[in-house]
Parts: sequence; structure tokens; C-alpha cells
Amino acid sequence: MDAQTRKENVALLSVISNTTLVVIKLIAGVSIGSVSVMSEAIHSGVDLVAAIIALFSVKTSSLPADGKHPFGHGKIENISGTVEALLIFVAAGWIIWEAVNKLLEPQPMETVGLGIAVMLVSAVANQLVSLRLFRVGKETDSVALIADGWHLRTDVYTSAGVMAGLTVIWSGELLFPGVHFHWLDPVAAIGVASLIVKAAWDLTRQSAGGLMDETLPPEEEEEIRRLICSQLPVVHGYHQLRTRKAGHFRFIEVHIQVDGKMSVEIAHALNQDLVRRIKERFRQATVTVHTEPCNGQCAEKCLAGCLLTETERTRIRQTVARPIEIV
Repeated sequence: MDAQTRKENVALLSVISNTTLVVIKLIAGVSIGSVSVMSEAIHSGVDLVAAIIALFSVKTSSLPADGKHPFGHGKIENISGTVEALLIFVAAGWIIWEAVNKLLEPQPMETVGLGIAVMLVSAVANQLVSLRLFRVGKETDSVALIADGWHLRTDVYTSAGVMAGLTVIWSGELLFPGVHFHWLDPVAAIGVASLIVKAAWDLTRQSAGGLMDETLPPEEEEEIRRLICSQLPVVHGYHQLRTRKAGHFRFIEVHIQVDGKMSVEIAHALNQDLVRRIKERFRQATVTVHTEPCNGQCAEKCLAGCLLTETERTRIRQTVARPIEIV
């Protein structure tokens, strides 16, 4: 099974799982009158919308570049992740509103055991699906799937919190008849909302970074530098290394400097070899290498990437040919 098929299959699994959990939680929340269970149903509803967005984005991001999108469609995964994060903020606001109203006007709950059972099923199901989303998302470098995985992982924590609150209510009323612990239900819901806001903030930072064309992670840029340096002594230095990411696609640009007397044919072969090495390390990468002659006169912009010793630079300056005049 290829990477694209795996991405689409796991995104579809998330849609099916969330649809089932929304229905179950709504039925249980209405039946027992629990705002925390209802808040979890809304949370799963947001997860469902996010899962549908993720499914659409992983399908679209794989489309090849075209006339209107010469750099491909990869950024749709970043857009998807950002929209998912904003949806979580909306869900958190709704949960807090309902919880505060429930605190001001507490209502008794019935059949608390049903709510506990539903939360347990939800936590286990979301844990299994989120693990699958994380694994495939990391293997295929899919921002959308990883964002969807965080949605469900947050749901695992919140379901566990609601389950714990309902368990305390159920146990307290058994041990202390006549004493009501219903206030714990909206308190647990507010705790759920707090966790959701934290997850939404983290997702916003991660997804929006790609929309702003942030550089690749430091460890990836260091790997690119290592590959360039592996071309010593043919490559004398490099500068203007620029990187960015759109979804699972990477874009890498760099200028390398070589002996000015090198033939165009050899320089082109060197260029293509470096492109091949970088693409072998980073799949789905667009690599542009610009080759320049080195005259030993290191400008400020290329000093940091100069791979020559001072002695070698002096020797090149002394033997460099007079620049060719282009008429």
C-alpha cells in the first residue's frame, strides 16, 4: 500500500470513529443530563469536522503541481491544521459557557454509570485511532494527520477526566446518601475546556508556521549542510541556504561555489549529484542548487559557509583568471 492510500485510509477511519462517538455521547449525555458528557459530544463533533477536513486535505495535497499552483498543493495541510485548531477554540468556549450555566443552576443526573461506560469506550477508541494517526502522519510527514491525531489524543484526556468526575459523583452518592456531588460535573467540563484550549494553541503554532514559510527544523538544515560538505574538496563553499515546507513537501535552495576553471559539464554533473543526495535524504523535496565560481574573495554573505582554509583562499586569489567579459 503506497503512502497516499495509507493517509486516506487512516483519515477515513478517523471520520468513522468520530461519527460513532458523537452519536453515542449525545445519547448518553441527554439520557443522564450530564453537561460534561454533552461537552464531550460537542468535542467529538469538532473532532469529526476536523477529521473531514483532514481527509479532504490529504486527498488534495497529493495533487501534482499545475499552472495555477506551480509549487503544488501541499500547504492545504497547513491550512487544514490551522482551521482544526480554530475549531477547538470554538468548542472550548461553548463548553465553558454551558458548564458555568450548570454551576449556577445545578441539576441532578441519572444513570451515571452509563456516562462512565461511554467515556471509557471513547477514551479507548480515541487512543487506538490517535496512535494510528500519529504513526501514519509521522511516516508520511502529514501535518493534517498529526493535527487530527492531537485532536483525538486531547479527547482521550478529556474523556478520562469526565469519567473520573462521574466516578466520584457516583461513588460519593453511594457512600454519602443525600449528599449531592453534581457540581463536580460542570467543574470537570471546565477542566476539559482548559485542556482543549492548550491543544488548540499548540496546533495553531505548528500549523500556521508552515503558512508563514518558516525554515525547516534545525536538525534538517544541519543534515543539508552535512550533505553539501560531503562534496569537499570540489565544493569550496556555500551560502544563501533557504528552506521551507508546505505540508509534506520541502523546498530547498542553496548556492555553491566551485573552481572557476571547472567546465560547465562537470559543474552541472556536480550540481545534479548534490540534488540527488538531498532528495534521497528528503523525499518529496524540490531542490534548487545554483553553482558559482569561487575566486577566493569571500564576501560577508558566504564567509559562514566557506569550506576553504585561509591558505587555500590565498592560493586561489593568486591563480584566479581574469573575469570573462560578457559582451
